Amino acid sequence: MAVAFSDLNSAAGLKKLDEYLLTRSYITGYQASKDDITVHAALSKAPSAEFVNVSRWYNHIEALLRISGVSGDGCGVIVEGFAPIAREATATPPVSDTRAPADDEDDDDVDLFGEETEEEKKAAEERAAAVKSSAKKKESGKSSVLLDVKPWDDETDMKKLEEAVRSVQQEGLFWGASKLVPVGYGIKKLQIMLTIVDDLVSVDTLIEERLTEEPINEYVQSCDIVAFNKI
Repeated sequence: MAVAFSDLNSAAGLKKLDEYLLTRSYITGYQASKDDITVHAALSKAPSAEFVNVSRWYNHIEALLRISGVSGDGCGVIVEGFAPIAREATATPPVSDTRAPADDEDDDDVDLFGEETEEEKKAAEERAAAVKSSAKKKESGKSSVLLDVKPWDDETDMKKLEEAVRSVQQEGLFWGASKLVPVGYGIKKLQIMLTIVDDLVSVDTLIEERLTEEPINEYVQSCDIVAFNKI
């Protein structure tokens, strides 16, 4: 088997198998094989509906097993691309198997040769795109920035200056700790930490279009980036 699956009777194991079957009809290749029987036999019961891809695959293999006449001793009629194989030879069966065939399934609708319809292919592509998009969003990086904010003179109210700076709010911007640092002649500057989501916030734009523009420029004369580190 090209891919090994373990602990298939746990939520974590089923989730891994569900993700694997997101863009596949079978465990390996384009037709059902002994690998599908191996994984099928390792499941102690039918997967819950929350594992959509596993449930689809499981029901398909169940139908093929019934049509092929595959039994516990591996005897039955060979279906093209799906030779019956003794389960004992491919996987350790559960101690107690309470599964029963679903009487209301229509065997005539089963695709014996693993061919996917255009609708199934499109649905699989859409699911794969959604997973890829979700993963890309999660990978968006963050940075920690130390900013020097300088007042106009020693008469600038530094408390109001800091309030004005922190009043700037936007998605992906998080203000952190701050302190006042003497620069000479009774003037102090504000040093303030901020964390940004790189894809959402540009520090240069933040300074040029928010911190040094009205009404904040009533208190802020200039801003400098002291440190910029990826998190």
